[in-house]
Amino acid sequence: MSKDADEGPASPCINVCHMHAETGWCEGCARDIDEIIIWGRADDATKRAVLAQLPERRERLKELGVWIPDV
Repeated sequence: MSKDADEGPASPCINVCHMHAETGWCEGCARDIDEIIIWGRADDATKRAVLAQLPERRERLKELGVWIPDV
């Protein structure tokens, strides 16, 4: 994850960019393509809302046999 002082919440990107066909989530960060696209211009509240969904998505991806690095 990366974060500069004035960018708000850090991006969850870990440079493992591969979309899972069944869920539509990135196998590295667990965001969907729309969330990835808007991240750079999203406000902090939107970023926090996306981040809040990621733990549950990572668990679902693990259940589907996708290796998800611990972050």
